[in-house]
Amino acid sequence: MDFTFTEEQQAAVEAAKALFASVAADGVPSPALVPGAVAEDFDRALWAKLAAADLLSLLLDPEYGGAGLDATALCLVLRESARKLARVPLLESGAAAYAVQTYGSAELKQRILPKAARGELVLTVAANGRSGHDPAELSVTARQDGDDWLLDGTQTAVPWAQSADHIMVPAHTSAGRSVIAVVPREIQGLGLAEQVSTSGERLGELSLSSVRIGGGDVIEADGAREWLRDLLTTGTCALALGLGEAVLAMTSEYTGKREQFGFPVATFQAVAVQAADRYIDLRAMEATLWQAAWRISTGASGALPATGDVAVAKIWASEGVRRVVQTAQHLHGGFGSDTDYPLHRYHAWAKHLELSLGPAAAHEETLGDLLAAHPLG
Repeated sequence: MDFTFTEEQQAAVEAAKALFASVAADGVPSPALVPGAVAEDFDRALWAKLAAADLLSLLLDPEYGGAGLDATALCLVLRESARKLARVPLLESGAAAYAVQTYGSAELKQRILPKAARGELVLTVAANGRSGHDPAELSVTARQDGDDWLLDGTQTAVPWAQSADHIMVPAHTSAGRSVIAVVPREIQGLGLAEQVSTSGERLGELSLSSVRIGGGDVIEADGAREWLRDLLTTGTCALALGLGEAVLAMTSEYTGKREQFGFPVATFQAVAVQAADRYIDLRAMEATLWQAAWRISTGASGALPATGDVAVAKIWASEGVRRVVQTAQHLHGGFGSDTDYPLHRYHAWAKHLELSLGPAAAHEETLGDLLAAHPLG
């Protein structure tokens, strides 16, 4: 077997590294020092650079201005972005556009995708439902009214909601089917209440009251909702991996310089063992991430549906990134809590990623249900 990435995927990584190299993790106020959000908007200047480097269109077909790559390429770029805590909706907009390309109508594709590829149109996804634990589509009802659809319900913790042009909203019908509505942010009946993540970034509580959407803006394909959630969850695992790797590198550098009793603390056995354990966590996070991304990218069959591999990856990502930042804080001592040092920012982002799209316990339940439904022979 060949586990190396393709030339196109490696080229995307190199472009991302070059672009994110200039990003400062402390480019906005510390979430520990401000009562609300750290900024009103995402990093628009960085977004423009991503568009110019064709990193916003990786997954889109050439006819829409894209490179025609797969979910693995997106995860590689997300990994690099998380190393610098890049404040852009790269995951949400990229996954939403890919869903439109995969399941949307021809008219919706032509209206959305070329602008999304150029960075002129920003998408996000309401994927957390009311609590972040139950399926998001259960929080919104969708009923047909002639050729249109009417949406009612609430979605919480929608990332970048105030900045997005369109929000993809999962919903359920009276017949129990799942659909995804592509809802303009400025539309009658839609309300946004301010929420703030542990990372200090703005989130939105989305309320829908008889919001009318044209039939062409509703994706009804079977499996589309599950596919989009799997892609978002896998991308979240990529963000957790990149963040964790950056934190372990920070810890290695600090403990290599910090001395006690005349020796760097990195040479102490207790420190080395803790760092080694966290390295193992990161390698497990990496292996399970690429397994999930490969299943999504190729559609390959397995003993369990792809959702099973995604669940395993998110369990490792949630547990692993928490352990990495906690160990980093411990090995940094009081310096790790200094708001002039970026480690506390990574800790805040890690907590957000740990809980996004469900904590480890939620995915353990999913995995258990899948194992019960698909006994391994």
